[in-house]
Order: sequence, then structure tokens, then C-alpha cells
Amino acid sequence: MFLVTGATGGIGRRVVRLMRERELQVRAFVRLTSRYSELEHRGCDIFIGDLRQEKDIQKACQGVQYIISTHGSDGDAFSLDYRANIELIDSAITEGVKHFVFISVLGADRGYEDAPVFKAKRAVERYLEASGLNYTILRPAGLASNLVPLAEQSRETGFYLLIGDPKNRTSIVSTDDLARIVVDSITVEAARNQIFSVGGPEILLREDIPKIFSGIFNKELVVMNPPLLAVDGLRGVLSLFNPQGQKALGTFRTLLANEFFCTKEEIANLEGIFHLKLEKLENFLRRYLAV
Repeated sequence: MFLVTGATGGIGRRVVRLMRERELQVRAFVRLTSRYSELEHRGCDIFIGDLRQEKDIQKACQGVQYIISTHGSDGDAFSLDYRANIELIDSAITEGVKHFVFISVLGADRGYEDAPVFKAKRAVERYLEASGLNYTILRPAGLASNLVPLAEQSRETGFYLLIGDPKNRTSIVSTDDLARIVVDSITVEAARNQIFSVGGPEILLREDIPKIFSGIFNKELVVMNPPLLAVDGLRGVLSLFNPQGQKALGTFRTLLANEFFCTKEEIANLEGIFHLKLEKLENFLRRYLAV
């Protein structure tokens, strides 16, 4: 039995679909308010719980042999990115889990002090490495699935908002490719007890993304490029009224201010170990936008 947290998210849902296509038994950890009917239809064991509750995590882990942690934090990095994953690892040890796959983030090891998600992910990585469990840690760059709603919005409005340096480099990974890597990490021997940077096959500039959108829609977009100072100003206001939101914006600013891309050597290594040809961003978007 495989336990997948974040099973209704962009990564988790694709992981579950692929595992059910391979006729693997899956327990999907979902919130009561999430949309999980598709997972039920695919024959998953649905566990409704709250990752902020240790007793729910312990119960969900009973009888599982593999755990795949794909959940995000919704702005609560300490409770979800950190604490929930630590409790998942502890429960995995108790249950004698055979392999733990953890979705981290590219750049988790760079010491971004102002980014709660990065700090939490790195702390979990260290804890997992020292746990004695067999593990695979995946550090994806930007997810292609996150760009689909942005592309649809740009098609409707004709505008694209690009905050910060348009020359910063990025590696957008097909979320379908990432899901395959997640699932294959369980059985690929070379993935055991390893950390992988996961990106797409192209190193793109951030300004290339609206150009790709324009090419897909055959429509020139108007790119608005405000400076990072706009985010800093918003953070200053939030610090007075919403400290939690102000901290979350620290992660957002880190993502905007820095480069997140995989080297050609890292991509070649990934393709070789997992025996796949990574999909380009434009191909992914054309498939999901039905263009």
C-alpha cells in the first residue's frame, strides 16, 4: 500500500493516476473540503484527515509500505512543510516503511533565510537523510501545471505580469514527467537514498514564458514588468496587519528574485537514471490548453 499526501494537488493527483494505471494500491490523504471524487473513481483508499493533526498522520500510515509526500503548505510552512513531514517520517519508521519519497524544492540547500518554505523543506531533507529510511528526495524547479491557469488568464486579458528580472533563468518541469519520476523512484535502484534536482530539458529566461504563450495563442501579449520593490512594499504593509502573510511573501519574493534552473548535466543524469525524455514546456502547455 502506498500513502500519498497532497493527493488532490497538481503533483499528487498525477502520481495517484499513474499508480492506479499500474494497478498499485493507493491510500490518498485528502482534506474533507478537497475534491477527491476522481480518486475514489480510480479505486483509491480515501483517508480524510488533517496533516496538522499527528493522530491523523499516524492512523493514515498504518499498514503502508511506501510514503510519497507531495503536499504543499498553503502559507503555513511550519505546520505543513515542516512538522507534518517530520511526523510522517516518524510514523514511517514506526511502521517499517520500505521507501519514502519527499518532494522538496530546487534551492532548498541555498540557505534562503527569508523563505519559510525553503527552510522547512531543507530541515525535512536533513531529518529524512538521518532517519535510516530508504528515501528519494526530489527538488523540482517550477511546475508546468502552475502555468496553465496563468496562460489561460493571459489569453483572456492579453496581459502578462512579470515581476522582477526578466533575464533570470528557470527550468520548468512537466508535472507529468515529475509524477513519473516520483513513482519510478520506488523501484529504480539508482534513485535510492539520492537527492535529484528536477527541471525541464530547456534553460529558459523568465521573459521566454510570455513569448511561449504568445506563440501558442498566436497573439502578442503585453508584458508588464514591475520591479521587486512592489513586493517589498506589500510585505511592509502586511507586516503591520498580517505577519503570517508577510512571512509567506518572503518565499514568493525568493522565487522571484533568484534563478532556479537545472544544468544540462543534471538533466542528462535524470533522463539516464529514469529512462525518459523530458518534455518541453510548450508541448506540455499545448496538451493542457487544447491548442
